[in-house]
Amino acid sequence: MSFFKKAQHMPAFAFDPATQEPAVRKSICTGEMTVGYIDKATGKFHDLMMVDRQGLEDFKRQAGVETLREIY
Repeated sequence: MSFFKKAQHMPAFAFDPATQEPAVRKSICTGEMTVGYIDKATGKFHDLMMVDRQGLEDFKRQAGVETLREIY
């Protein structure tokens, strides 16, 4: 049993900027962050994965945005 985790790499993803908007859902109580997309037609959030601060920066870089819409 190892006490150290291997570095996790964010999986590649694709989204359609015409129909989807990258976003992060944050928990007020626990501080958990989940990245995903908001469907512009329905407003529904589709989550991809839970991330930490570094994972959030990686997600923004892969999505090609500087800021994300935040959902609480």
